[in-house]
Amino acid sequence: MPIPDFQSIMLPLLTFAGDGKEHSLREAIEYLAQQFALTPEERAELLPSGRQEVFVNRVGWASTYLRKAGLLESTRRGHFKITERGGAMLRSNPSMINIKSLRQFDEFVEFQRPVRENSANEAGNADTEEISTPEELMESAYQRVREGLAAELLQTIKDNSPAFFERLVIDLLVRMGYGGTRKDAGQAIGKSGDGGIDGIIKEDRLGLDIVYVQAKRWDDVVGRPEIQKFAGALQGQRAKKGVFLTTSSFSRDALEYVSRIESKIVLIDGEMLAQLMIDYNIGVATVASYDVKRIDSDYFAEE
Repeated sequence: MPIPDFQSIMLPLLTFAGDGKEHSLREAIEYLAQQFALTPEERAELLPSGRQEVFVNRVGWASTYLRKAGLLESTRRGHFKITERGGAMLRSNPSMINIKSLRQFDEFVEFQRPVRENSANEAGNADTEEISTPEELMESAYQRVREGLAAELLQTIKDNSPAFFERLVIDLLVRMGYGGTRKDAGQAIGKSGDGGIDGIIKEDRLGLDIVYVQAKRWDDVVGRPEIQKFAGALQGQRAKKGVFLTTSSFSRDALEYVSRIESKIVLIDGEMLAQLMIDYNIGVATVASYDVKRIDSDYFAEE
């Protein structure tokens, strides 16, 4: 079954704590994973940031919401037990526990007030807000902003000249650690003048190996014939490594061809190109940043 949203975890989590004993969050995660019959792949699924498992994140937030409503209480770091209010909630045999039902408790309403006030004017997003954890909402919004920026970057690249595209690729490769200095890379790349660039660039600053580079500022899909020509160019240069960049995309045949040949050729399509530009701060500027913090367990550990 799919990974349950964090509200669907609330009642099973409270039921797990219904024995009145102290439990650790890790125990709860293991128990609930079995109750929801999650596969190893589902348990290993990560948030977009790649820093935490989705299910662990959702169990953690279910626990937080239950504690803010006074149904669970923290006993020590990473441990909790049910409260009298939580026991009363279970005895009422609820069919489910969700944000709506938790709003009967003043403590929870106060806890949620800043979030609800900030999102009061965001009509149409209520359903997403109800089933997503705060991290998921933030990361989802971040991904939407990043996708929009990538699309805008790609269009801007296409609107500029071939010479500009040459400079962009040089800047990106140097920022990624290839080509030695920018002067070295500029001398090695930019020879065709036909809307793409071809050349040889150092793989590292010491020049221990070289990489053959070709880039096409195209709108059409790059097919297998173009990649075969590139592979032939590699052989002519006695090079075994190459990078082919395009502002468009690659055909299935092209992708399959690259996977079968001896030479190592990396294909970078327009979407990946834009993402790399964002990652390496080429053509973009930071307008705001937000630090998401958590408890530093080492700080609170007593010797």
